[in-house]
Amino acid sequence: MRILLDTNIIVHREASKIYNQDIGLLFNWLDKMHFEKCVHPVSVDEISTYQDADVVNTMKVKIANYNVLKTISQDSDAIKSLRLNDKSTNDSNDTSILNELASGRVNYLITEDKGIHRKAKVLGIADKVYKIDSFIEKLVFENPDLSDYKVLSVKKEYFGNIDLNDQFFNSFKEDYAEFESWFNSKSDKESYVCLVEGKVKAFLFLKVENANENYADITPAFESKKRLKIGTFKVTSTGYKLGERFLKVIFDNALANNVDEIYVTIFEKREEQQRLVSLLDEWGFKKWGIKSTKNGVESVFVRDFSRSITSNPRECFPYIDRNSRIFINPIWPDYHTELFPDSILNNESPQDYVENEPHRNALKKVYISRSYTRNLRSGDIILFYRTGGKYAGVISTIGVVENTILSIANEEEFVRLCRKRSVFDDDELKKWWNYNKNNRPFIVNFLYVDSLPKPKVNLLRLIELGVIKSINDVPRGFVQIEKSKFEEFLKEARANESYIVN
Repeated sequence: MRILLDTNIIVHREASKIYNQDIGLLFNWLDKMHFEKCVHPVSVDEISTYQDADVVNTMKVKIANYNVLKTISQDSDAIKSLRLNDKSTNDSNDTSILNELASGRVNYLITEDKGIHRKAKVLGIADKVYKIDSFIEKLVFENPDLSDYKVLSVKKEYFGNIDLNDQFFNSFKEDYAEFESWFNSKSDKESYVCLVEGKVKAFLFLKVENANENYADITPAFESKKRLKIGTFKVTSTGYKLGERFLKVIFDNALANNVDEIYVTIFEKREEQQRLVSLLDEWGFKKWGIKSTKNGVESVFVRDFSRSITSNPRECFPYIDRNSRIFINPIWPDYHTELFPDSILNNESPQDYVENEPHRNALKKVYISRSYTRNLRSGDIILFYRTGGKYAGVISTIGVVENTILSIANEEEFVRLCRKRSVFDDDELKKWWNYNKNNRPFIVNFLYVDSLPKPKVNLLRLIELGVIKSINDVPRGFVQIEKSKFEEFLKEARANESYIVN
């Protein structure tokens, strides 16, 4: 396997100062998998243009640890067309790097450059271009036995019980002169943390602010509202979608405290901070303005949390529209808690479902179906029914549809589309694709919204309520139910209706 590394990856790896702690984990995986680490000649040329002669000489020595491509591909028509929009040498170099991937001379490209990712979409090779964290995630999913992290869980912990000397906090200390004194002053406050063998991998601190909060240092000025402030938020790459897991914590707190907005202030100078911005942008955070501090100028990002619905379910998550269509859909016990660890039943062991698989932490999930009903659309509500008979069969989980993919060309495309969100590995996905060649599966991309409280409503009670007509009418695919039955079910299930919007 040949992996082409963009210039920014090489610089992060070989620089005397650590700019991105995730880079060490990436290279650990590349070595573990015995992948060939390749560098394009234009990357060597770019490094040679650096102003600091000592840095240039040092990097030239270290570049010998990589395989610098001996030949380069001729431009295809698609690459020639792409070059027409290049406005600088850097743009042209980016296109040249992508050309090696498009020509098939390397298998994957790893880069943090947003421009290269955009170009890859134009060329139709976006599935072969990865950021550091997403490539680690791919390798963890495909090689779980080789992962160093066997147990990952998010828990509440007092500041005073967390090791401030953990290197995880070094970037905060560099960016904020007062960070250590601030951290120590919060010793009796609770935070959310993920620890692996005593080392911090993710950290989150939240603060509820009332309408009379002083925001004089934010421009443009904030209106008077109740807000949830993301005071401190950092996630290092582990391959386990911890970013999405912590986002769920943020949204759950916003719901519980009935806030109007969520906001965060971020320095955008580090790659890790830029990736955090990308994650927040994906879930509806918009850049508001700036915050002036003694440490410099931070960007302010705001997420509207008013009870409103948008056409993009992620941008209004976790809110769902009460007037949407509602479908019941079955899921086998073997896969149920694997996909929905928060929906664990009384007769299952929580220790078997700690977040040590990427799909367990994910808010974005995949359901593979051969249902005759295939006309699901964005915003439709799914009630997941865990099969099991009169007493063990229960509706456990609520999700909302992002989109469906009905037209899938072949097995390879099916595996690629499912891989990042599914409970199945590649071999299992291939079996699902080939199970019935006359009825190929389709894909439902959905967001996990909530797990219903225990005890959950079982099949016997669902029949009494008329949600399911009879023991012979247990859903075998997506089955639409009436809104009135949905309302009855919500009451019976004691559902938290704060995320259900009229």
